[in-house]
Amino acid sequence: MAPVLGESRSRALAVLHDAGRPLTVNDVARLLSLHPNTARFHLDGLVDAGLVEREAEDRDRPGRPRTLYTALPGSAGAGQRNYRLLAEILTSYLAAQVPGAAKSALQAGAAWGRYLAERPPPYRRTDAAEATRQLVSMLDEIGFAPEPAIVGRKRQILLHYCPFREAAAEHRDVVCSIHLGLMQGLLAELDAPLVAERLDAFVEPSLCVAHLAVRAGKPTTAAKPRRS
Repeated sequence: MAPVLGESRSRALAVLHDAGRPLTVNDVARLLSLHPNTARFHLDGLVDAGLVEREAEDRDRPGRPRTLYTALPGSAGAGQRNYRLLAEILTSYLAAQVPGAAKSALQAGAAWGRYLAERPPPYRRTDAAEATRQLVSMLDEIGFAPEPAIVGRKRQILLHYCPFREAAAEHRDVVCSIHLGLMQGLLAELDAPLVAERLDAFVEPSLCVAHLAVRAGKPTTAAKPRRS
């Protein structure tokens, strides 16, 4: 049975097939707007899944040879599941049939965000850096190509790709509310000192911006015992 790939690894595999030649980590990172370390993580996962070959560059000139990645024959489309049609069906129904669809979508996203969170052990506080790391990790696995940023003193997450762009184009209020809810739910489950304040959708054709803020009343020094 072919392995089931997440959105990011499916995109990395597609990039290798489209290139038709071996690519470096930096090549893939540039094409997908990912950090090189994130691109390497997904490429190595594709190697482990038997879909991509990794080899050192054959070069005559001095210097360390680069690592090259090549999609193996027969791996095109392996493990992909097309959820876009399902997403469009569900968002269309929600928008048409459910009063206050955006609010319901926000609540649904928050519930799943809580489910996806990796809660820290008791008596260990999740600080802003760790909360941001987990949030970026979740968004990357879904396929948003996220990039953490600090503008002034404000934390942001730049989302360079929307895996549900087609559905969002028709029902932005529903789809974007789900995405904001995911972020809010994960941060709430971590008892993080941050909240996802808002999501600015498509500020550029391929860019959405999530704005994080300090959680009101959240202590920032001593660790606080957590109930199991």
